[in-house]
Amino acid sequence: MLGRSVFRTIAQSANRTFSAQAAAQGAGLQFDLTDEQKELQETARKFVRDNVIPVAAHHDKTGEYPWEVMKKAHACGLLNTDIPAEYGGLDLSMVENVLIGEAFGYGCTGIGTGVLANDLAETPLILCANDDIKKRYLTRMIEEPIMAAYCVTEPGAGSDVSGGKTKAVKKGDEYIINGTKMWITNGGVASWYFVLARSDPDPKASSGKAFTAFVVDADTPGLTRGKKEINMGQRASDTRMISFEDVRVPAKNVIGAPGEGFKVAMKTFDKTRPIVAALATGLAARALDEAAKYALERKTFGVPIAQHQAVAFMLAEMAMNVELSKLITYRSAWEVDDGRPGSYYASLAKCFAADMANQAATNAVQIFGGNGFNSEYPVEKLMRDAKIFQIYEGTSQIQRMVIARQLLGRVKDVGGYF
Repeated sequence: MLGRSVFRTIAQSANRTFSAQAAAQGAGLQFDLTDEQKELQETARKFVRDNVIPVAAHHDKTGEYPWEVMKKAHACGLLNTDIPAEYGGLDLSMVENVLIGEAFGYGCTGIGTGVLANDLAETPLILCANDDIKKRYLTRMIEEPIMAAYCVTEPGAGSDVSGGKTKAVKKGDEYIINGTKMWITNGGVASWYFVLARSDPDPKASSGKAFTAFVVDADTPGLTRGKKEINMGQRASDTRMISFEDVRVPAKNVIGAPGEGFKVAMKTFDKTRPIVAALATGLAARALDEAAKYALERKTFGVPIAQHQAVAFMLAEMAMNVELSKLITYRSAWEVDDGRPGSYYASLAKCFAADMANQAATNAVQIFGGNGFNSEYPVEKLMRDAKIFQIYEGTSQIQRMVIARQLLGRVKDVGGYF
């Protein structure tokens, strides 16, 4: 297994090479990864082959949190990969993070979602927190294998983040938080939480001024973790309700400016949705591989079913969509690395990859036939795991709203899409 120090050297070299190559190539289109990026990709893929795929079915059946996988991932540098170097992290680019996410998605998206949840919780700190918070929380993530969680979704406010009812009332140098969050990934294992709460009691206050973001330690009195939810798929992921009853949080734990928490949360999604798309793309690639291998082995009417046009066309369509998912996912990551507003391409990638992962998993089950409906074969798990990609981090319908809004704005501003 690659050690953290070796992985750090490769990662830093990849970032330098990526920047140098981009400068040398100018505006020309390039589809090749650098040698260092390829090495990062292979490192992640080998880790997944050796440590994730062999235990994925076990964690899916038992719901047991994959602590051993997380500890190994932390030891070799595959957790918390976008934490800045000044806080001990690898400071990987979004392109490199996407390569790692794709590898985990291929192996097990339940385990991959647990890895992603750390990035999701850390990103608002990286983007908007002051140096004190970064030192206190991001450094911890590098020093020991601990998990974090992003506490935004509520029972009555899923995609409608601005409809959140959890309240934060300032008293002296503290805030008192009361409310409930739901479907919180890593909820039962997190050492700390990113929490979004309404700090302006005026119901007419705009969302851009009504919410404040906090970092809250898991052992804070009044914070209660609910039972682990038994979900349709991604059962290795730990999803729970988190309740806040007079939870006291010091004002020094406010992320960004008071009242600007909603903006912090939205900026976070622009950076994390490409990784979600990468996980979905990895799942689609796994579905294609499993279906293609099975189609070459399974025979009907005297020939492998891959030779039947009905099956061959399904495989061809899956291959087309995997490649398209890769392209839009990598493009969305490149947009982030280039410092451009990320929501348009992030939503394109997340929406397309999520929909195509579901289609690929469904087609894989169809190609397996009766065996595909049986838990002894891997594709039924892929089908169950795929569905959540159309729901979490903004539903596919929400992504289409974002895409349409920005598309129409562009047409109004410049007179057309092109």
